[in-house]
Amino acid sequence: MEGHQLSWPLRALVFVLMLFLLAPALLVFPISFSGDRLLSFPPSSWSFRWYQSLWQNELIISSFLTSLSLAVVVTMLSLAIAIPAVYAIIRLKTPGSEFLYNLFTAPLLLPTIVLGLAILIIFATIGLLGTFHGIVLAHLVVTLPYALRVLAVALGNVNLACEEAAASLGAGPLTVVRRVTLPMMMPGIIAATALCFLVSFDELVITLFLTGPKLTTLPVELFRYVETSADPMVACVSVLLFFFTLAIIMIIDRAMGLTQTFVR
Repeated sequence: MEGHQLSWPLRALVFVLMLFLLAPALLVFPISFSGDRLLSFPPSSWSFRWYQSLWQNELIISSFLTSLSLAVVVTMLSLAIAIPAVYAIIRLKTPGSEFLYNLFTAPLLLPTIVLGLAILIIFATIGLLGTFHGIVLAHLVVTLPYALRVLAVALGNVNLACEEAAASLGAGPLTVVRRVTLPMMMPGIIAATALCFLVSFDELVITLFLTGPKLTTLPVELFRYVETSADPMVACVSVLLFFFTLAIIMIIDRAMGLTQTFVR
């Protein structure tokens, strides 16, 4: 173990790099408690006024609830589509399955602004702009590739001998999937759930093309807010989102362990 210890110069380099990466995120904490009217660092006075203003901002609260419900629906649909699709592609190896896998994961290679423009053109012709189900469909284009990638790796790591042993003992195909395959895929399913939820909740570029005056998400509302205002309220939202994301990571860690879920 002694041979794996980092030298002092390398530790200092790692510390500097971590500080560089985390500095923008850490700065929002003191700014969120600023009593100033405009964003500035360091603040000249301290106050909770912007947190109080945040709870009174109906647009931001409404957009947060929209993003939350949108992310939940998109995550559930992503898993409902990706789990049987991955099983068909990896286990059943149906004709054309590899082509379909590459086709469904292709959006990962495309810039989101290209996807957003293409979806805008299609949705404008069928009347899905500014609708909740239209944004759900658009987010599925982004989240499904992540779900397929993560679940494909999870299913590939499932020991085929366990499924064959269960089948040889008389278990039917559905029973094997329900009692053997899915439990052994659980770390990957949890990782895909967390990834789809966060990607959908944080999606901005594609959503900008699709939202309307009656329906907007939190990233879009914040984007529009900073165009017209420069007060510390956005720092308050950033701090709350930081703890929101941290809570999700801690739930995953308590349930399955981060290493087992994401690194396996």
